[in-house]
Amino acid sequence: MNKIKIYAICTLAGVALTMTSCKDDFLDKKPTGNYTSDTFYSSDKAVRKGTEPLFNRAWFDFNRRAIVGMGSYRANDAWNPYVSAEFAKFQVTALTEDMGLAWSALYNVVTMSNATLFNLENHCGSEVSEAAKSAAIGECYLMRGWAYFYLLRGWGANLLFEDNQTMIDNPIRPLNPETDVLKFIIRDFRKAIEALPEVGTDNHPSKYAAKAALAKALLAQSGWDNTTKGDHNRNEATLREVVQLCDEVINCGQYALMPNYEDLFKAQNNDNVETILAMRWADPNSGEWGAMNALYSDLAFPEVTDVNVWGGSLHASIDLIDLYNEDPADSIRRDATFFTPNEYYSYIKAADGGYTYAHNWIQNKKGVLGTKADVAPYTVAQMASPLNTYIQRLADVYLMKAEAILGNNEVTSDGEALAAFNAVRTRAHVAPYTKITFADLLRERRIEFCMEYFNWWDMVTYYRWKPQTMLDFFNNQQHRGWEIREGSVLKNPDGTISYRAVFPGTNNWYLFTTEGYVVWNDCLRAGENDNTIVKTKAQGYDYVATRDALLSEKGADYQPVMLSETNIFMPYPESDVIQNHYLKEAPQPYDFGE
Repeated sequence: MNKIKIYAICTLAGVALTMTSCKDDFLDKKPTGNYTSDTFYSSDKAVRKGTEPLFNRAWFDFNRRAIVGMGSYRANDAWNPYVSAEFAKFQVTALTEDMGLAWSALYNVVTMSNATLFNLENHCGSEVSEAAKSAAIGECYLMRGWAYFYLLRGWGANLLFEDNQTMIDNPIRPLNPETDVLKFIIRDFRKAIEALPEVGTDNHPSKYAAKAALAKALLAQSGWDNTTKGDHNRNEATLREVVQLCDEVINCGQYALMPNYEDLFKAQNNDNVETILAMRWADPNSGEWGAMNALYSDLAFPEVTDVNVWGGSLHASIDLIDLYNEDPADSIRRDATFFTPNEYYSYIKAADGGYTYAHNWIQNKKGVLGTKADVAPYTVAQMASPLNTYIQRLADVYLMKAEAILGNNEVTSDGEALAAFNAVRTRAHVAPYTKITFADLLRERRIEFCMEYFNWWDMVTYYRWKPQTMLDFFNNQQHRGWEIREGSVLKNPDGTISYRAVFPGTNNWYLFTTEGYVVWNDCLRAGENDNTIVKTKAQGYDYVATRDALLSEKGADYQPVMLSETNIFMPYPESDVIQNHYLKEAPQPYDFGE
């Protein structure tokens, strides 16, 4: 190896790995000459720099667009009929471009981690301290574990490998089963704990980031079973280890919940005290396209910024609006996640005195930073946001602890579980619970992490534990694919949101109308442009019955989004299947060398 193998691009066309040096990466900017693997790792600072592409460039094509569709649209956090709608509709095919890009990007993380591990073990100079080398090794294991954790929950069985050269020499190889992928992830996180320092340097992670990751993987493993169609119990001993790990992270003194939930999503608060692990992106002014956060133009709309964006059709799902309506006091998290009618944002277009959302709609807010002046001293540009992408933050650890204590019980009023659960709710200024159920945990996660690209991955974990419960939830409670158009949302004096929906059929866009009236979720109104209330629920209006009757009458081409084992996991990219016949065959056990 002559050139610096700081990262490896995994094209995965038949899982063929093309190893490249990072000529256009900020790490490769040097005053003179070309570094080689024998000369680059010559100081502790160089070693720290050598792992930094694992926190941005490696993830680029996953984060560029697919992460929203995969992590949030599939969870029914929101709906966009024009961008990544195939993820929300569960119509992803082997030819879906963003799916293929995400698959390749996650294997980029794997191959870059493997290459960096090789270089650290074989090319560190004598000036490099053992502490710096160990920390870098721990980061490689941590990021490789996270990449496989996404791959597992996205595709199920995957291709495990620890040495890039063996994959180059023999890229046509069998899949490994889900249980082995999860075992591999857990092993990587345990190795990361051993290698990472007690306290990180220059925003690099400490061992507690690996402990938080391990807690999440063990929580998944405690109930993961892809051989049964029935709900089943989680492993109690594993749950106890999860609680212990969560306590260690919570009590280590390195993290705290941000006092103001909304502040979590401001560029000025990158690397805040709640961040456990994040993708950390290059400055939009740097010109480093493959290392920048390219999401901004998909998320924002022209009215709220002064850069070129096109995300105006992204809006809350009716499923989420229904959740918000259950507790109107939970407005802090709602209004930090979605723009809602008449809501004022002092930090958006601040030079103009702030921004009041004047639409009868509920468009995406999270990740929308405002104008270039609003993000100073950072900057924002077309497809270039300075905002970190959270992988894990402390609120997740609190909710994991509560979930692990609930365990296999229907309900718990355990003091520690309630303290962890209510810490998240108290920050949001909503009433604490006196007992919690699995449904409460699922609801809390959906609101806390809505539009952070987390929720679907957790739902897959739950599906492997409670397949019957989750299929009922997906197919009978989430109302997927219903569109809400501008002018179809009203905020009521009590803080609830009224909305009218559009048929999610393939060809029609009929509004819900009956006897000349427009059907809303909470009442009949006089007409499309006349919001006079004709009949309320208190007066006998039955929204569900009216809606279902109209579906039967007008919705001949209505095709509900139905989830099953056949579409919860995504297909492998077609180009890979063509070149590797094993992707169509049963997985084979991974050789752990034990």
